[in-house]
Amino acid sequence: KDGEYMKHLLEVDNISVSFWDTSRSGRGRSRRIVFILMREKRSVLWANRGCGKSVTSQTVMKLLPPSVSKLTSGRIIWDGFNIENFSEREMNTLRGKEMAMVFQDPMTSLNPVLTVGEQIEEGLRHHLHLSKKEAAEEAVRLLQSVGISGASQRVRSYPHELSGGMRQRCLIAAAIACKPRLLFADEPTTALDVTTEAQVLNVLQQMQEDLHMAVFLISHNLGVIARMCRRVYVMYAGTVVEEATTERLF
Repeated sequence: KDGEYMKHLLEVDNISVSFWDTSRSGRGRSRRIVFILMREKRSVLWANRGCGKSVTSQTVMKLLPPSVSKLTSGRIIWDGFNIENFSEREMNTLRGKEMAMVFQDPMTSLNPVLTVGEQIEEGLRHHLHLSKKEAAEEAVRLLQSVGISGASQRVRSYPHELSGGMRQRCLIAAAIACKPRLLFADEPTTALDVTTEAQVLNVLQQMQEDLHMAVFLISHNLGVIARMCRRVYVMYAGTVVEEATTERLF
């Protein structure tokens, strides 16, 4: 129905991805994946390790290397537009501004030779066309918004000078810098202790409410899922096998 359709921010309809092992000339394929994300909602893709959760989100954002992977069937509908055949240039207008991702390992996601401020400012200058001064001021504000104290000093820090929790918050700040409508959070608390995990989840929840964005969490942690999400998609061996509200699933 038209009214129902307009509520959908993202529709992933029967996508299947093929991979090639260039060293062995082998081939593998993920099975059919289907899910729908509603505007301003928190959903989760839950599975054990190795089931294809991260591959799914990277397929939607077209981050998989085309030399070894290919979307062989299905549709990816973003806000009414089929983005399956979008060029890299067209996708770059979406990534960061319309949809963004918080990766699970901030130490390998952040550039070690750039300050966290420079990495946050990059998206602001590219998508919002802010001046260097404006972007620097906004980077400080963003670090403050994710709960980093002394943000005006921390903005000049390199990733190795920060704790794991602070690095993860910097990743969140960079991801939400341009106020995206959809945020993929790929196991954002995996490497964190319980106290820091709770703090990072609080930040994600607060940012989702403040920015009115949809959050798609990728996790194998049932405690995180019960706390954060309203709808759960369960994945097994590359296939979504179950879908339910969080309350009904538990």
